[in-house]
Amino acid sequence: MTEVGKDTLATRSKLTVNGKDYTYYSFAKAAAKIGDVSRLPFSLKVLLENMLRFEDEGFTVGEDHIRAIANWQKNPKTGQEIQYRPARVLLQDFTGVPCVVDLAAMRDAIGKLGGDTAKINPQVPVNLVIDHSVMVDEFGTPKAFAQNVELEYHRNAERYDFLKWGSKSFQNFSAVPPGTGICHQVNLEHIARCVWASENPDGELVAYPDTCVGTDSHTTMVNGLGVLGWGVGGIEAEAAMLGQPVSMLIPEVVGFKLTGEMAEGITATDLVLTCVQMLREVGVVGRFVEFYGPGVATLSVADRATIANMAPEYGATCGFFGIDQKTIDYLRLTGRPEDQIALVEAYSREQGLWFEPDHEPIFTNTLELDMGKVVPSLAGPKRPQDKVALPEVDELFNGQLKSLYKKDAPVRVPVDEKGHDIGDGDVVIAAITSCTNTSNPDVLIAAGLVAKKANEKGLKPKPWVKTSLAPGSQVVTDYLIKAGLQDHLNAIGFDLVGYGCTTCIGNSGPLAPPISKAINGNDIVAASVLSGNRNFEGRVSPDVRANFLASPPLVVAYALKGTVTEDITTTPIGQDQNGDDVMLADIWPSNEEIIRVRSGAIDRKMFESRYADVYKGDEHWQAIKVEPSDTYRWKPGSTYVANPPFFDGMEMTPAPVTDIVEAQPLAILGDSVTTDHISPAGSIKEDSPAGKYLMENQVAKADFNSYGSRRGNHEVMMRGTFANIRIRNEMVPGVEGGVTTYKGEQMPIYDAAMKHKADGTPLVVVAGKEYGTGSSRDWAAKGTVLLGVRAVIVESFERIHRSNLIGMGVLPLQFKNGDTRETLGLKSDDSFTIRGLANLTPSQDVEVEVTRADGSTLSFTAQCRIDTANEMEYYRNGGILQYVLRNLAA
Repeated sequence: MTEVGKDTLATRSKLTVNGKDYTYYSFAKAAAKIGDVSRLPFSLKVLLENMLRFEDEGFTVGEDHIRAIANWQKNPKTGQEIQYRPARVLLQDFTGVPCVVDLAAMRDAIGKLGGDTAKINPQVPVNLVIDHSVMVDEFGTPKAFAQNVELEYHRNAERYDFLKWGSKSFQNFSAVPPGTGICHQVNLEHIARCVWASENPDGELVAYPDTCVGTDSHTTMVNGLGVLGWGVGGIEAEAAMLGQPVSMLIPEVVGFKLTGEMAEGITATDLVLTCVQMLREVGVVGRFVEFYGPGVATLSVADRATIANMAPEYGATCGFFGIDQKTIDYLRLTGRPEDQIALVEAYSREQGLWFEPDHEPIFTNTLELDMGKVVPSLAGPKRPQDKVALPEVDELFNGQLKSLYKKDAPVRVPVDEKGHDIGDGDVVIAAITSCTNTSNPDVLIAAGLVAKKANEKGLKPKPWVKTSLAPGSQVVTDYLIKAGLQDHLNAIGFDLVGYGCTTCIGNSGPLAPPISKAINGNDIVAASVLSGNRNFEGRVSPDVRANFLASPPLVVAYALKGTVTEDITTTPIGQDQNGDDVMLADIWPSNEEIIRVRSGAIDRKMFESRYADVYKGDEHWQAIKVEPSDTYRWKPGSTYVANPPFFDGMEMTPAPVTDIVEAQPLAILGDSVTTDHISPAGSIKEDSPAGKYLMENQVAKADFNSYGSRRGNHEVMMRGTFANIRIRNEMVPGVEGGVTTYKGEQMPIYDAAMKHKADGTPLVVVAGKEYGTGSSRDWAAKGTVLLGVRAVIVESFERIHRSNLIGMGVLPLQFKNGDTRETLGLKSDDSFTIRGLANLTPSQDVEVEVTRADGSTLSFTAQCRIDTANEMEYYRNGGILQYVLRNLAA
């Protein structure tokens, strides 16, 4: 390891842009000592710059780390552990509230340890965007937006009061108020800089790549702008805020070559669903994906952002695009200062970070897609990677009805006295929603044009469809109005309902009572079609079992069609004023038409106006009066914000990790268990442990809100862990929902966990492949540890959840040698013993001893998925926050 704080590679250089001098760390100079890096993937060049800069600024970065990244070109595989420090942190309110709760609790805890509370402050800029809380209660009326905002503030008054306190009490912390937009679109349109500049201790202005981590898995969207960013758990983000590095292995980088151009009528949504399917088949969990080739040059930044956004769905850490003239044009359109734009271009060209269509970096492996072969598509009914060509949706659903839902044929039942009926495959939710698509003007304008053509022909959505439009940015409203399209959207039910995630996060709001009653009383498999990125079971609505991801114009089309049981491409959408059939082709806009409308509807002034006072908020936000304070005054009895128990009884020296002896299984689960299964974000059922807790605390059913909104209260969240209505615990065969067994008796998982805790019995969770896929949801790990789970044993982990488990002091173990829960015959009455944990090392093999109910035993070998030395330190401290807190207190 080299001496800290010395620019041993002599890479400091000067760059002058518009008369202003910047210091930067030159790859060209570094090459003299570490070799040529021109064929490194752009994403790894960003990591290399990070190492060069922080070596010089006095951090424990060694020349061996720098050389390891350069030498990756010779053997492009997962390599050495490095300590990466992102420039900033992005939060949203569902994950941001528990982050601020933890920071407030850490201020209390460091005081008890004799430390300085002022040390608990973000060391890098933190932007929190409140976007996850608005629900679609009202829809289909001009008043829907205003009414939903009123309800949002009523439900979330405590949370918003707390977040405003945080914005006033922590340094480097800014909160974007509700009703502004979705965090990733605000990041793309306003916060991101592409190239950052800040003063170093010597007073020099240092230029470096803009990078971020975020507490939402779709933080990856900003990679479409050439900004390296990805999702982490809230606990890892808190550590980054407090100056701790992100501990990671130099990743493998998969190159995805794009060629050709998209054909007439094909959308960016069709393209990204194709990419998701292809990359899932290759397997890119824990890897970077970087897009290159001549096809990239044909894509707008919005198209690139759509592809980058869904990196969690294809399993990658990120999906990166380089900076080029399209990037520069986008920065100018969205109102970035001219000096900033000039710096981005000059720095990118100087450092070899400027994208050229014919440049081919070295990659771990590659795949290729001719975009001209992409076809109109949906994905569903329960996984984003399950792409289906548009003409085959009806066949897929009808086949699933028989195979998955065990029905011979669709049934229909009446829902009201007007003669309306509803049946299997009917679309009861059609939502233009989510960061993935509402950042893209082409697909929003296409949706508006479909609405215009449909409205002019007199078409209306079917009466059982709940329609909604929730853009990710207020600018969307501006250009839809300027283009004359919003009135047509309103006419067919797609009125503005809010600026936020809404249906995509599960905030779809209730269906009309007769429809909900008909669905649940007749076992109807209802469908939703949404322009989102997630369609996991139980996520969109508790009433909807089949969920399809689609482009915004297809969402409009399916609202008009009303069912997925018929081929939308060959059967009528509906009938016009004259009773004549209207086909999808009759209302689908041409590419030329979309481009013409876009060019006349969007301008720089829209962005400058909307983001001029982005932190000011509306009259509701301004009316929240709070005073900054050193520590938070916790409100007794609050069901929204409570002091968590993570630091209770904590000492300066961590106790040795104890062995896990005779642990009982809390759950034995299958493949593709998502963080939504583990910690749902949506509605709280009245008869669930969380619902009962709220009622015991005088919360009316109408005020339950959602699990996502209650993440500042550990009592609600631990009761909601493994509480998804669609989770299937193999310990209770044939039963859906969060139940398990305790000494042979069936009961809710929370109740059983508390009985085991009273007995002093440790717990384990066993599962299959892709455990923890989906959202970067720290409560999936926090709830797990609070239930008393010491280890999770699975066939494979998704990246973020594995990290979160370690961050909460839970041991992640992975089956080896072809073993699975099924080959080993693991059962509900087995007990598990794992020894030697005090001396555990990264990636070590661990013996797990299983004792059967009849006293017989077996053992199997599992791999410890604590991958790095830093992660092992976190585990030994009982979690990453305890590790950080002890270091700061010392």
